[in-house]
Amino acid sequence: MSPIDWAVFGLYFAGVIGFAWVQSRKNVGVEGYFLANRSLPWAAVGLSVMATQASAITFIGTTGQAFDEGMEFIQVYLPQPLVMVLLCVLFVPFFYRAKVYTAYEYLENRFDAKTRSLTAFLFLVSRGLAAGLVLYAPAIVLSVIMGWDETVTILIMAGVTIAYTLMGGITAVIWTDVVQMLMMFVGIGVALFILFTTLPAEVGVADVAYIGGIQEMWTSIDWSWDPSNRYTIWSGMIGGFFLALAYFGTDQSQVQRYLTASSLKQSRLSLIFNAFMKVPMQFFILSIGVLLFVFYHFEQPPLVFNNAEVAQVLESDRASEWRALEVEQGTVHAERRAATMELLDVREAGGDVAPVQQRIADADERLVELRQEAKAVVSEVRGASSNDVNYIFPTYILDYIPVGVLGLMIAVIFAAAMSSLDSELTALSSATVIDFYQRWFRPDASDAHYLTVSKISTVVWGIYAAGFALFAGQLGSLIEAVNQVGSYFYGSLLGVFLLAFLVKRSNGHGAFVGLLAGMGVVFGLELVTEIAYLWFNVIGTVVVLVVGTAVSAMTGGATPSEQAA
Repeated sequence: MSPIDWAVFGLYFAGVIGFAWVQSRKNVGVEGYFLANRSLPWAAVGLSVMATQASAITFIGTTGQAFDEGMEFIQVYLPQPLVMVLLCVLFVPFFYRAKVYTAYEYLENRFDAKTRSLTAFLFLVSRGLAAGLVLYAPAIVLSVIMGWDETVTILIMAGVTIAYTLMGGITAVIWTDVVQMLMMFVGIGVALFILFTTLPAEVGVADVAYIGGIQEMWTSIDWSWDPSNRYTIWSGMIGGFFLALAYFGTDQSQVQRYLTASSLKQSRLSLIFNAFMKVPMQFFILSIGVLLFVFYHFEQPPLVFNNAEVAQVLESDRASEWRALEVEQGTVHAERRAATMELLDVREAGGDVAPVQQRIADADERLVELRQEAKAVVSEVRGASSNDVNYIFPTYILDYIPVGVLGLMIAVIFAAAMSSLDSELTALSSATVIDFYQRWFRPDASDAHYLTVSKISTVVWGIYAAGFALFAGQLGSLIEAVNQVGSYFYGSLLGVFLLAFLVKRSNGHGAFVGLLAGMGVVFGLELVTEIAYLWFNVIGTVVVLVVGTAVSAMTGGATPSEQAA
């Protein structure tokens, strides 16, 4: 980066850290550290809820996935407005009126201690893994820009974020999330504007939409009922509905957000805000990936976007083979570029576009084959699979974004990472301290003692996330990976909460056995079937409800105290 980019980057982060320090002074005790003394307005909470989900993975993984596969991932987000309404009606009133610190604390009030501990433990495992993915995303950017090893960048990011989170507490986290979410909106707009301005002058908005359309990149609805197909309207509207309901309704990183609101009404307003904003935001981010796909019709893309992998190949005995692939790619790309420009001319003149479209399709097919051949070479040289989908957007911004704006875009990606990772660490810390340390080890310690333990817990979880992040590069698309990790756990967790809310005769024995059954079925299906991961959220929920209700009936139903809860 240029000195100007470094200045923009440095000024932004100096401002964010200063703001975090000022806001952190408002914390009072453990309730202040974890719940901001339940005093925040809906707008701040709503933006923080959005920022917590919209991590650097959203910018890096989602754009890369759209570059490869088009807009189909939007199907996962379509049910979110319905989810937010259901949360407002069913989940938020239970949590808010119970005056709990964590979602799992409510389950002890409703069921028993073992159910609370198991659900909290599963949250810690799943969210700890997801935190590693969130940490890995900005490390990709640094490795592309600086040429640093990913291990070094992961450790640097972990150290900075741990320090920032320790200083802030939830009050600082939420208010800095507000700033960072606004920065993300700016970043989306800047990315779209720059993409259009870097296209050839004669290529307009309608041409971009047309080129993406003829190659089905804008096609977002798949009506297939095939359960092994990852993204269909059915897996999105049903599996995605259960995934979002579980994430926003049972994950402490989200529940903690709306528990900080000053009233039940404010909590509900924060979620309604997300109902209106989330799908459009995701659409525009996916659009960046499709626009990148169109952009590289006119500019030759790398064979593989991960420069570190390319460097390894060029230092090996496969270098000449790689150079030959690059030469052929250049020839085929030039043919596709010429055909694309001809297509636009023929279309404008009202001629027959079918023959030109076929030439583009043939060239595109060969380019895909060359990319796969190149990845195979990388895999053989490295002794590990090559997956560069997460490097596509960082490579573009490094090569084509103007000086000054590059610093802003890098700051946006880091803002996205920080707004999620600091939230993950505060949620992990709260569940560790409230659901385990306070509940089982030191129930009568002072507020100051719990605050100290909370900060130690934050450090430990930061180290855990860094350890998992070191392996995240082998997981393919980060946005898929984080949802897939969550889908192994979320359905069963959601089933327990629905059992608590909807089945009055359910008890702790049923909830505990049902949760184990749901997890067992999901992991069994993962091992022996090809069912797409989104369906695991539905299956886990149904199994917990059925088994939990049956076991509750066989063990005498709910006790009077459980019914009262």
